[in-house]
Parts: sequence; structure tokens; C-alpha cells
Amino acid sequence: MILLLTSRRFLPLFCCQFFAAFNDNFLKTALVFLILFGGGGNAEALITAASAVFIAPYFFLSGLAGQLADRYDKARVAQIVKFVEIFVAALAVLGYAFSSLAILFTALAGFGVLAALFGPVKYGILPDHLTREQLPAGNALVEGATFIAILAGTIAGGLASRGHDVASFAPLLIGFAVACWLAARLIPPTGQGAPQLKVSGNIAASTAAMLRGTSNGSLPWEGTAPDSTSRSAWTLAPQFATTASAASTIGARMAGRSRKTSTTVGTAAATSCTCATTSSGKSSDPAWKKFSNIEPRTS
Repeated sequence: MILLLTSRRFLPLFCCQFFAAFNDNFLKTALVFLILFGGGGNAEALITAASAVFIAPYFFLSGLAGQLADRYDKARVAQIVKFVEIFVAALAVLGYAFSSLAILFTALAGFGVLAALFGPVKYGILPDHLTREQLPAGNALVEGATFIAILAGTIAGGLASRGHDVASFAPLLIGFAVACWLAARLIPPTGQGAPQLKVSGNIAASTAAMLRGTSNGSLPWEGTAPDSTSRSAWTLAPQFATTASAASTIGARMAGRSRKTSTTVGTAAATSCTCATTSSGKSSDPAWKKFSNIEPRTS
């Protein structure tokens, strides 16, 4: 597991995902605190709305995100997404400085869109860079890092929100966004999974195609891609949406349940790390037999 964490093929993605999950929950928590102490009688409704604003892009954009991850180099997609995230973070800082819920909600929606676009890349890129024996540990490490980042971002967001201190809020949010982009730049290129794929600008159509492909075990362009890792991005997009939904719910309700949140997220992180340790070096053949046309790295 230590060798995997220090691997040039895995470490940049690991760091990129950690920084991204931290920033998502840092902003979300800061928004919750701003609502609680300045939202008047609509605080509960606004907190629920914040959760919905962040989750919604996962359901609408997962299909498009899967297509983009298959059509283009996944590392390049990650780099573009994380570069744009720097400007969204700057918008969030502006909203926080002026205590503008409208700007903060817009920034939170932007983070949700970018996270939705990054989701299929995060999981679909693993078979491109890891051997079959490394995949279980790699997935577990990514999940463990995600939950640790959720917990750390939630705590840091609460601390930075004390006294509405922009000097504490801005460097963390912008700094982690820049660090996330720098980590993404170090992710090795993967090549195009399905270079002949035509990306659909119709979000509804791409989502419907993803759901059909997931339910019947086939893809619209199956058999046309020379690089067979493309299926992974599509089949994992709905799973990522479910994970993001749970994380967002935790973040939205943290104000009154911080101890329970810490226990839940901490347990999830510890379990993922344990899985990473116990699965290191073990083959994932049974799972891969379901998708016989997917072949991870062999060396």
C-alpha cells in the first residue's frame, strides 16, 4: 500500500481527489454557518437548498461527464476541470467577503458541476494506471481519502467561519484549489478511451443512454473503442453520484450533529484504509469477469 501511495501513477490522483473533497466540504460548511448566523427564520430551508444545489449536478451531468472521460484523455479532463475550479473558488471568496448568499450558492453550484465532471475521471482512470492486483487497494485508498477530506473540510470550514474571518477562509479555499490543479497536472496521460465517440450536448439524452447502458450491461458504442477502459467511467458515474449525495447530506446536517458526523465519516475512512491494507496485492478477477472487455494495466 505504501508503494502505491508513492507511485507516480497514483499519488497525483490521490492528492487531487483529497484536495477537491476538502474544498467541497469546506465551502459547504462555511455556507451552512453563514446561513445559521445570518439566514434569519429560513435557515433550515436554506441549508436544505444548499445540499440540493450541490447534489443536483451529479444527477444531470453524470452521463455527459462519462462521455467526456471516455472521449478525451482523462488526465487532461481533470486538469481543465481543476483549473476552472480556481476561479469558482475565487467567486466563493467574493461571496463570503460580502456575506452574499446568492454568490455563495452560485459558487457551490459551480463546485457541484465540477465535482460531477471529475467523478467518472476519478474512478475511470484507475484501470489505466494500476495493475489488476492494485485496483482494490487503489479504490479503497481513494474512498478513504475522500472521507478523511470530508471530515477535515467540515472541521476546517467550521473553524474558519468563526467571527466571519475572510483572512482564514480565502487562503484555505484558494490554496487548496490551486494545490488540486497542480496535482492534476502531474497525473500521467491516459490516452482517449473512445476516440470515435460523439459527445452529446443533450444532457437528458446522455443521461438516458448511461442509465440504459448500466441496466443492460452494454454501452451505445460498445466494441468501437480501441481502449476498453471506457466502460468503467460510465458504470461508476451513478455510484459516484450516490456517494456524493451521502456526503452532501452529512455536510448539510453537520451544524447540529457534528459528533455523529465525525464518528460516521471517521469510521468510513478507517474501514476504507483497512480494505486498502488487506486487499493490497490481491487480484480483482471476480469483479472484472463481469466486464470481460476491460483490461487494466498488466505491468
